Amino acid sequence: MEPLEERKAAVLRAVVQDHVRTAEPVGSGTIARRHRLGVSPATIRSEMAALEEMGYLAQPHTSAGRIPTDLGYRHYVDNLPRRVTLPQALAREIEGYFGDRRVDLDELLHGTAALLSKLTGYAAVALTPRTSGGLVLRAELVAVGSGLMLLVVSDTGRVDKRMLDLDTEPDAKIVERASRMLSERLAGLDYDEAAERAARLAREIADEERRLVRDVADAIRDLRATDAEHVFVGGVANIADEHAFERRETLRELVETLEERAAVLEIVAAVSGAMEGVTVRIGHENPLRALAEASVVVGWYGPDEEPAGAIAVVGPTRMEYPRAISAAQAVAGRLSDLMSGLAG
Repeated sequence: MEPLEERKAAVLRAVVQDHVRTAEPVGSGTIARRHRLGVSPATIRSEMAALEEMGYLAQPHTSAGRIPTDLGYRHYVDNLPRRVTLPQALAREIEGYFGDRRVDLDELLHGTAALLSKLTGYAAVALTPRTSGGLVLRAELVAVGSGLMLLVVSDTGRVDKRMLDLDTEPDAKIVERASRMLSERLAGLDYDEAAERAARLAREIADEERRLVRDVADAIRDLRATDAEHVFVGGVANIADEHAFERRETLRELVETLEERAAVLEIVAAVSGAMEGVTVRIGHENPLRALAEASVVVGWYGPDEEPAGAIAVVGPTRMEYPRAISAAQAVAGRLSDLMSGLAG
C-alpha cells in the first residue's frame, strides 16, 4: 500500500474515528469542527474527494458525508502503534481474571471468550491448542465410579480425558503403580512418542499391569487421531445491534457462521502474520462471505512465543480497533505467560 501524504492520512484517520463513533457518514464540516487539522472545510472536502477517488472512502448517499472502505480501515489499522495502549480499566479487568487462574485450560478459555467479549463489546472466540503442538506434562489414571479415566496434561495447558474400556474393575494398587510409572516415563514426550512408549512398556511389564498400560497406549493414539481444537464463542448477542451492520442478512449469516465450529476454525486458520502477536483481517480480506462486512482480530498464544492456540474478536468493520487490538494483545500475552509457566 502506497503511503498517504500526511494531510490525507490525517483526514482519513478523522473520518474513521468519527464514523466508528457515530455510525453516520462524515462530512468535511464535522471534521473541521471536531479535529484540529489546521485547514479549512474546503480543503478537507477536497482531500476527502481525493481519498474517495483513491478507494479509501466511499459516499453511500448523495449527501456530502463519506464512510471508510475496507482499504481505508486497512490504512488506519496499519498505522496504529505496534503496541496499542491498553486502557487502565481493561488492564485491571484482565488482571483480575488471570490473577488467580486454574490450570484447566477448557475452563480458562471458556471464561476468556466471555471476558474478551465483555471488554470489546463484540463477539469473541477462544481456541485450545491441538495435541500435536504440545508435550505431555503429566499422564495419570483416575478412578471414576467403577471405571477408570486417563488424564493427560500437556505443556500448553491442554487437558485431555478419556475413559478406558475395561472388562473388569482393576485393583487399586495396580492402578496406582501403573499411574506412577506412566507419569514418570511419558513426561516430556509428544503424544505420538507417548503412545509408542506406553505400548513398549506394556510389552515389558508384569501381566497384571500390561492390559492397563496397553489400553493407555490405545487411548493416547485415539486422542491424536481425533485431535481437534476446542472452540469457545462468547458475546454473539453483542454484534446483534441493528446499527452494527448495513444489512440484517449479513448479521444473520455472521451469527450462523460463529455457531459452526468448522467455520470458526476456518476464520482463524486463514489469518497469518502478526502485530505483536495480533493480526487484523478487514471485510473482504476474510475468507468467508459472511465476514464481508466484518473484521477479525486474532491473537496467538503459546509457551515461549510459540503459537499454540488462538483468541479472536469478531465485529463489524466499523470496529473500535485500538480497543479490540489492545484487549487481544493483552489477553494473548497473559495466556502465553500461563502456558510458559506450565511448560517450565
